[in-house]
Amino acid sequence: MTGYVVDASVVVKWIVTEEWSDEASTLLEANAILIAPELLFAEVSNALWTMRHRGDIEPEDLAEATDALRAAPVVVPVSMRQLASSAVRLAVDLGHPAYDCFYLALAIQEQHRVVTADTRFHDKVRGHPYLSDRVIHVSSLR
Repeated sequence: MTGYVVDASVVVKWIVTEEWSDEASTLLEANAILIAPELLFAEVSNALWTMRHRGDIEPEDLAEATDALRAAPVVVPVSMRQLASSAVRLAVDLGHPAYDCFYLALAIQEQHRVVTADTRFHDKVRGHPYLSDRVIHVSSLR
């Protein structure tokens, strides 16, 4: 069975309609294992709070979005503690924040690819000589 590591930028698109939401939703329809580090829930919650703070979503929609996040079909296979060393090494190697590298560390450990809508992160990983095959941009999903 195919598996993917989904990052917060993808999961937000399941919950709130944005550019590439349709593409992100194909992951929910696929017969694939979806995994992420526990960090996912903090990052998506913060993104939802930011949207509410800016007035992009209404209070009742925020409650519904939070419920959708809790119900997301994402498995957390290992602790962030177990991923920390790898994530930091990847962050140094890529010159990119460690937060995103937790997803990449999990993808390497579980032999999956990260699906992201974060173009900066995607391009950083795609440009790396031995990590380029570990990331997919959500826009490429059909």
